[in-house]
Amino acid sequence: MATPAHYPIGTPGRPWGDAEKAAWLEQQTRQRSYEKDVLSVIDTLRSRFDVDQYGRLDYAPDTYPLFAIKNRHWRDDLPWVLVTGGVHGYETSGVHGALQFVDEDAEAYAGRINLLVVPCVSPWAYERIHRWNALAIDPNRSFRENSPAPEAAALMNLVAPLRDRVLVHIDLHETTDTDETEFRPALAARDGVDHAPGEIPDGFYLVDDSEHPQPAFQQAVIAEVEKVTHIAPADDKGEIIGSPVVARGVINYPLRELGLCAGITQARYKTTTEVYPDSPRATPDQCNDAQAAAVRAAIEFALR
Repeated sequence: MATPAHYPIGTPGRPWGDAEKAAWLEQQTRQRSYEKDVLSVIDTLRSRFDVDQYGRLDYAPDTYPLFAIKNRHWRDDLPWVLVTGGVHGYETSGVHGALQFVDEDAEAYAGRINLLVVPCVSPWAYERIHRWNALAIDPNRSFRENSPAPEAAALMNLVAPLRDRVLVHIDLHETTDTDETEFRPALAARDGVDHAPGEIPDGFYLVDDSEHPQPAFQQAVIAEVEKVTHIAPADDKGEIIGSPVVARGVINYPLRELGLCAGITQARYKTTTEVYPDSPRATPDQCNDAQAAAVRAAIEFALR
């Protein structure tokens, strides 16, 4: 049975209106710097990679330029690889793992792939360590036509010319303890429904596409990541976050139906990583390393 959870904004059972969303927004404060943590790192990569601005977010009084990193000398005869991070701004290793991969690994694939890396899809949320954007919208349920989330719309516009040509898309995420303490209760309050408490898995796992599953691909990524950090076990129901475990460390979602970032292309090989940064068995560096390892494994499998 769903257990109602108190959330300090709104009336239980009633979806938020403009007043509740404004009250929520008033509580959000900048806790870190996109410019310092992300843009400054991107600047250090400009001598080795092409960097394109593909959009700008305007959340007055703040504006955020959106950048994509590309390896040089793209060729039509090469496979295309898309890496995205920071769709949920609070999921730190998705951002920094993507940047780490570019810095340490991307040059090894020169002449083998056309690489497009978008390390921080949601910079407003990155600064506020939040899941939603300033409109109280989850970008990772908004990758659909006429998206209400400008972060999702900008990324979809960037990728649209390549949508049918991408071979691999790996979307870098985290599952955190705050999913249960803040973000899922906030979601229930926003939508006027009861919050059903869940269980946060201790370890790394992947989300495959239930419409076009690639089990061998997913297991190749799991095997490489396990060299860096531990893999999440199934719970007593044989599930991870409420979904059946279909293989070790893997669950399935209908990516496009749910409006998830990993479903924005026709890539044969696609996955969403989920790192657990709150584990006593994992450090921030391990989380970043796990994300970079997942990207390497995904590319290597696809190139075989």
